[in-house]
Amino acid sequence: MTARIYQRPKNAMQSGKALLDQWILEFAPSEARRPDPLMGWPGSADTQTQVTLKFHSVDEAKAYAEKYGITATVHGTPPRRLKLQAYADNFR
Repeated sequence: MTARIYQRPKNAMQSGKALLDQWILEFAPSEARRPDPLMGWPGSADTQTQVTLKFHSVDEAKAYAEKYGITATVHGTPPRRLKLQAYADNFR
């Protein structure tokens, strides 16, 4: 079983920063998705892809993965770059 650990990204549509400090452990799909014969929607019998675990720190997520024998890769968060701009800059 493999998984990835990452920090929740900021929503581009909102300025709030709630829940950005959470770390998420998601399982990788173990089988490919295939179209349903009746409706044609993609799906699989793998229920692990529906599970997302939330942790307060990356160390807690790593400890959980080690405890249950899950091979996990940690994806770091890129640094946030602020573009400070004044309203008066629009008229230069």
